[in-house]
Amino acid sequence: MLMSETVLLEAVAVTKRFPGVLALDGVDFKVRAGAVNALVGENGAGKSTLMNIFSGVYDDFEGTLKRLGQPIRLANVAEAQQAGIAMIHQELNLVPHMTVAENIFLGREPLTVAGLIDFPTMKANAQALLDRLHCDAAPDSLVAELRVGQQQLVEIAKALSRNAQVLIMDEPTSSLSEKEVQRLFDLIRRLKAEGRGIVYITHKMEEIRLLADYVTVFRDGRTVHEAAADSLCLADLVKYMVGRDTKDFFVKTTHTKGPERLSVKGLTLEDATRPGRLVLQDISLSVSSAEVLGIYGLMGAGRTELLEALFGVHGQRVEGTICIDGQSVTIKTPQDAIHHGLALIPEDRKRDGLVLGMTLEQNTSLASLWQFLTHGLLSQRKEHQEAESYRERLHIKSYSCRQQAGQLSGGNQQKVVLSKWLLTHPRILLLDEPTRGIDISAKNDIYALMDQLAGEGMAIMVVSSELPEIMAVSDRILTLCEGRLTGAFEQSEFSEEAILKAALPNCRKDDVSQ
Repeated sequence: MLMSETVLLEAVAVTKRFPGVLALDGVDFKVRAGAVNALVGENGAGKSTLMNIFSGVYDDFEGTLKRLGQPIRLANVAEAQQAGIAMIHQELNLVPHMTVAENIFLGREPLTVAGLIDFPTMKANAQALLDRLHCDAAPDSLVAELRVGQQQLVEIAKALSRNAQVLIMDEPTSSLSEKEVQRLFDLIRRLKAEGRGIVYITHKMEEIRLLADYVTVFRDGRTVHEAAADSLCLADLVKYMVGRDTKDFFVKTTHTKGPERLSVKGLTLEDATRPGRLVLQDISLSVSSAEVLGIYGLMGAGRTELLEALFGVHGQRVEGTICIDGQSVTIKTPQDAIHHGLALIPEDRKRDGLVLGMTLEQNTSLASLWQFLTHGLLSQRKEHQEAESYRERLHIKSYSCRQQAGQLSGGNQQKVVLSKWLLTHPRILLLDEPTRGIDISAKNDIYALMDQLAGEGMAIMVVSSELPEIMAVSDRILTLCEGRLTGAFEQSEFSEEAILKAALPNCRKDDVSQ
């Protein structure tokens, strides 16, 4: 592994405190030139806190930052950018209704001699950057019209326009298609070859194997291991991250399947923006009590739309028959769904699952406020008791139930979303990408919770884009492609190759109905 030993950016004994929380406890981290420096650890381990220090968001910390060996203090984001440090956030930081070129040069627009924005020059400069990144987005396209993968390249173009030498990428593949992931990997390799230092934060072990040159592991705010990536095996890496062996991880329990809980026949969903186009076509399926039904498909297959249709999100645009416990029901709103015992854990927990500025207990009670009303008044004592009960049951790490949801790690935020919906006492739980962007330990907790709920008789439908995950948690798997069911697999038939093939276009099985 031939790489420069030049350290572009370094944290030495950095400590950061928040009220009631020691987020970083003397951590060390090096960003080497011409290398992918992976930073891994559970959510809450301190990764994001250190990256916010690197990018100038936090300037009140103990310890030292060094840029090319010289101590440096970054008072704000602008100073970090001037120092050649750029962060590509998991939630992209772009203005949707501005053009690609306007986003790239926002606040640094080229001007004419008259002091006006020089749009032709800005467009030409943007095009040069996009060409360099092999991005097919046009400089005058609105960002809102781009795919997520294209938007990510625009963020990287913005960083390169400032000549950033250190690029911090936080879970960059979480919303990308397989093809977009490969394009991103190719780009990262080119940036590395130019001598730039890449900080790569991920929970996906395969990405570390494919990309990383060095790996640093954080646990509980401390640096617990640093090594060349090729010297680590997966089992050791996971053990460093969570502090225990992989043999302690989730193993699915075999439950005796109960009676049919949910039956769907001929479910069809019309596209809201293109009348006549069907997002879902003639979907028929069933799931029983004490069963976990996995739904697998590629991006755009209709997985999320299927769960949303069952939960009443799409209202009158949904046709077909839904039966619960043998009785036909009408579900045209989420209120209808809750009334009939359904709960939906959405794909985007921050946008659709939580109110980030509200506390844990306020979020937990949102979908079941009626339980806490006495003569029309909210009993905060009851609300607090229930929230505290779920905080303990789901092992939510927070200093109290009155901590804001936005201050929690991703895994703990997801547990708050689960608490909210479990408090409605559902009979059917719909989970859309329940472990996206969360760490191994939190994933294990959620798998174990699903297994426990199935054992208690709940019917569960789970969507995941991670094939090994959906095979590990499901009793049966159905595949979706272009809005149609294309395959059905019992647990004894699970095979990555067969399931993936069934999810690909032009590889369908006929007349699937399960």
